[in-house]
Amino acid sequence: MFTLVVVLHIIVCLFLIFIILIQSSKGAEMGAAFGGSSQTLFGSRGAATVMSKVTTIAAILFMLTSLTLAIFSVRRESVMSSVPVKESPAKSLPGTTGPVQEQPSAPGQGGTQQQPAVPAK
Repeated sequence: MFTLVVVLHIIVCLFLIFIILIQSSKGAEMGAAFGGSSQTLFGSRGAATVMSKVTTIAAILFMLTSLTLAIFSVRRESVMSSVPVKESPAKSLPGTTGPVQEQPSAPGQGGTQQQPAVPAK
């Protein structure tokens, strides 16, 4: 079901991009409104064209598929939950050969201090 919605979402996305790009630009009308044209800037444009109706339907489908994918993604299990956790190897400081050992801190100092282990001879 998730794959079907993803495929539908991609098709709707491409169709929405295509339908928006083939429409005529409204920028000239907006520029003409400042020059004293009889049309208003954000007023009525007359009856809605077929292209604007198709654009509205495609936008609604895009929003619905986006919402559906968001709901599906919350309910799905994460890919990272199936990865086994590996324990990290002991850390060593540069220039030393042994792992770092934690030594208790002196009174009055907060936290632990990490010092390199002294190699045994």
